[in-house]
Amino acid sequence: MRDLLALIARPEVISFAGGLPAPELFDVAGLRAAFDHVLAGPSARRALQYAPTEGDPDLRALVAARLTRRGLPTTAAELLVTTGSQQGLALVATALLDPGAVVAVEEPTYLAALQAFQLLGARIVAVPGDDDGLDPAALAEVIERERPSLLYLVPTFANPTGRTLSAPRRALVAELTAAHDLWVIEDDPYGELRYRGDAIAALAAEPAAAGRTLHLGSFSKIGAPGLRLGWLRAPAELMPALVVAKQAADLHTSTIDQAAAARWLATTDLDAHVHALCDAYRVRRDTMLAALPAALPAGSTWSDPDGGMFVWVRLPAGFDTERLLPQALARDVAFVPGAPFFPAEPDRRTLRLSFTTQPPDRIDAGLARLGAAFGQA
Repeated sequence: MRDLLALIARPEVISFAGGLPAPELFDVAGLRAAFDHVLAGPSARRALQYAPTEGDPDLRALVAARLTRRGLPTTAAELLVTTGSQQGLALVATALLDPGAVVAVEEPTYLAALQAFQLLGARIVAVPGDDDGLDPAALAEVIERERPSLLYLVPTFANPTGRTLSAPRRALVAELTAAHDLWVIEDDPYGELRYRGDAIAALAAEPAAAGRTLHLGSFSKIGAPGLRLGWLRAPAELMPALVVAKQAADLHTSTIDQAAAARWLATTDLDAHVHALCDAYRVRRDTMLAALPAALPAGSTWSDPDGGMFVWVRLPAGFDTERLLPQALARDVAFVPGAPFFPAEPDRRTLRLSFTTQPPDRIDAGLARLGAAFGQA
């Protein structure tokens, strides 16, 4: 992935590779005003000082209020501010996993989560799913056979597939994991980016999930990733261990960034900002979906996500997307091959396309280039 990102840094490359928000949609003026306020007011020097490991109290209160409005009742005491939700994932893995522990994941799943678990010496087992997300019956079989201690999910607009775990399945997964005393990580960086249909309550909001589910969130997709701000909602019994892990990792997340984010949240109509993001991304998703039939070989299939950032593609038998990538890069278009998202035997016919960074005209141009790389031109 690092090599790929280096290759696509050239401006002539149309990249569908990175899961990046559109920079032209960042609220630069609002964030600048927030930083100006923090540095000009009476608390300016405090914003440049060390801070509590748990995070800025105002920021935690504002995030808790937003999660509560979205159907996940939360208090500030249940939240730990992290340096991006990726750190939250690492902290949970550190607190819960010993070498050799078994982690169950939906297949395919977020590459960086696989890396975090592997770095700690965990053994990862795959749970299959379909268009409605992870299959609870398959999860029950994996639990019986492998005895995992942790289940990791991106249940809403998953990375890389874009699919969403249905409400009935969320209830079944919560009941199943509770019955077997599993910890669950619900990674939710994309949940507010919905372009179609009604919102589904977080997995952590299921009654059976109380006390065993850790919910990860982020400002990266609805605010700006350069802030490196995320949060971790955790049960009270686990919070002390997470705070110690966070303290050992970096003492605390940037004080000034937290203070500015709190000011931005307090003074910005975030619902309106997210609505504008969704309006823009909906058009980009629709543009990509409309262009895929002409760009992909006959017999290809792809996801039709209700939100998020990704379309997941499966080419016909005989294709290997890692071998196709150099041909695409030679035509100045990029994608991510699907193989790294699989914890075990990969499906080499798969690839991930991100539609959020490129405007519609570049999506059309990029997919035309992709079609030429795939022999469609």
